[in-house]
Amino acid sequence: MNDMRQSEERSFVEEFGLFFEQSGMPRMAGRILGRLLLSNPPHQSLDELREALLASKGSISTMTRLLIQIGLIERISLPGVRHDYFRIRPSACQHALKQSVERVAILRRLAERGLELLEGKAPLTRQGLEEMRDMYAFFEREFPALLERWEQEREKRRAQFVSKGESK
Repeated sequence: MNDMRQSEERSFVEEFGLFFEQSGMPRMAGRILGRLLLSNPPHQSLDELREALLASKGSISTMTRLLIQIGLIERISLPGVRHDYFRIRPSACQHALKQSVERVAILRRLAERGLELLEGKAPLTRQGLEEMRDMYAFFEREFPALLERWEQEREKRRAQFVSKGESK
């Protein structure tokens, strides 16, 4: 791989790390995810990740466990190979969005609880929680339909890909 390409890939991995950090997650988790998104082959060992990311074995190990727990990557083994590999979990983004839907429902319920505590208080006092409840109730209703539309779109794309592959 040429130096320009390697530099661009390192930059992509670092941007992923920064995005994760700005989202409240560890930067290293984002760097690992970014690296796995670009990896060829798509599975990488702990040592391959450590070497590519210039990180400690402990850091890679801790962050891969976190990424497995949140459903973005998975640990796999290959026949005849004594160590494990990590790869992006199939439908990882869809899984993350489904978890977001669950968090939206939790936040809506919290807003409703807060409103119960503010029963009889001035409308101005309740305004923030009412808006929060209404917004999360809206997202809770709309996200499932959006995810269903995405699944239909994904299936259509897969069918087109298979169709193109068979015609060659």
